[in-house]
Amino acid sequence: MSPRTSAPEDAYTAAPFVPDGAGLAALREAAAGCRGCPLHRDATQTVFGAGKTGARVMLVGEQPGDQEDRQGRPFVGPAGKLLDRALAEAGIDPGEAYVTNAVKHFKFTRAEPRKRRIHKAPTLREMTACGPWLAAELALVEPELIVVLGATAGKALLGSSFRVTQVRGTVLEEEIHGRPERLVPTVHPSAVLRAEDREGAYQGLVSDLRVAARALG
Repeated sequence: MSPRTSAPEDAYTAAPFVPDGAGLAALREAAAGCRGCPLHRDATQTVFGAGKTGARVMLVGEQPGDQEDRQGRPFVGPAGKLLDRALAEAGIDPGEAYVTNAVKHFKFTRAEPRKRRIHKAPTLREMTACGPWLAAELALVEPELIVVLGATAGKALLGSSFRVTQVRGTVLEEEIHGRPERLVPTVHPSAVLRAEDREGAYQGLVSDLRVAARALG
């Protein structure tokens, strides 16, 4: 058997890297060495969630972007700044939320060597591989509400049939990783940045987040 065939990433699961009974700090440290799928090979580093246990709301996005990959923290790029503004406008304190991504490594492509790294959506297999990290975060944070940012996050949490356009701005009650959860899906803030009618898309995001704010009471 060749080394490539026997490499841990070929199993497409992070489960062997997730320590039992660990707190968030220990999980974050363990995630830095995750080799549960091939995405770690090209990424600069693992980008784990940020926040504290007991956060009332957990925001789940797709995967780190270019700036997140370089800085090692989620939602620090343009989409993150837009999200913070939308949260505050909707009545949710960004500093009190736990933010994370369904996939912890940046997946990208380059048109040419040394050119800007272009985001590439993770596959369902890659999302599933990273699932044990998200499950561990949910079990520790125990949020009152999950805000699902975009289709990829929704598929990671709710399955491949999830369609954000069908359920955005509504409160869902589902069992996630063995726990009953309340979720409010909306678009990913990066979709707002790409929209032709950016102001309209932004107001739609804020409207969805206001639903989340009301659900939190």
